[in-house]
Amino acid sequence: MRTATVPAPRGADGVLVGERSLAAVRVEGVSQTFERVGPAVLDGVDLTVAAGEFVCLLGASGCGKSTLLNLIAGLTRPSAGRVSVVSDRPALMFQEPALLPWLTAAGNVELALKARGVGRVERREEADRLLRLVNLGGQSDKRPHELSGGMRQRVALARALAQDSSVLLMDEPFAALDAITRDVLHEELVRVWTEQRLAVVFVTHNVREAVRLAQRVVLMSSRPGRIVREWSVDLSQPRAIESPGVGALATEITEQLHQEISRHAQ
Repeated sequence: MRTATVPAPRGADGVLVGERSLAAVRVEGVSQTFERVGPAVLDGVDLTVAAGEFVCLLGASGCGKSTLLNLIAGLTRPSAGRVSVVSDRPALMFQEPALLPWLTAAGNVELALKARGVGRVERREEADRLLRLVNLGGQSDKRPHELSGGMRQRVALARALAQDSSVLLMDEPFAALDAITRDVLHEELVRVWTEQRLAVVFVTHNVREAVRLAQRVVLMSSRPGRIVREWSVDLSQPRAIESPGVGALATEITEQLHQEISRHAQ
């Protein structure tokens, strides 16, 4: 299901007025174990993401962030609990763009459109529109090896958007990029999120990145993964990653993250 493209007002927190009570993603009492006898990866996780909300999942390596994202995507089923998503098939974007090297930028985007049953002529028009949306107009006929790392990630974002979902799941999509390219893509993602009115669940290890992007930052503990604290980010967009407000909140979250890491190291 996709939300309408007619512009609608947002509240001070950025969530669409009238949609604040609608849940795009609901995780209820979810636990996950991959072995019959073994420690749980996730334990009793509850999380609700509103329509149009941008949420970042933050935590140390191995805390279950990606596992939770895969459960929301429907790639795996929880051992216990329930996951419900307003979209039948959430769009998913990984750390690696995973583009097919023999296809052009437009051809890679068209794959998602073809899977939806979009006709050939319409596919090309829509692929061109989506590439323009992520500021790759004029690059439709380039193959992945002709594009920079940041441009390949933009193609991957356009391909995710081509799935026509109201929910976008992102698993550390900018982790491998240099700081300047990552900052540019932060700006592009915020613009696309605002224009497309998506619910975004974004996994990251980078505290400043989480504060730079999200309306809400969710901290997970390790072994097993549980949600231990949340922060509402009451800073207007666009935000600069080096701004004092981002830095102050990032420092507070980092201190809490270090406490969680130390507690589980004992």
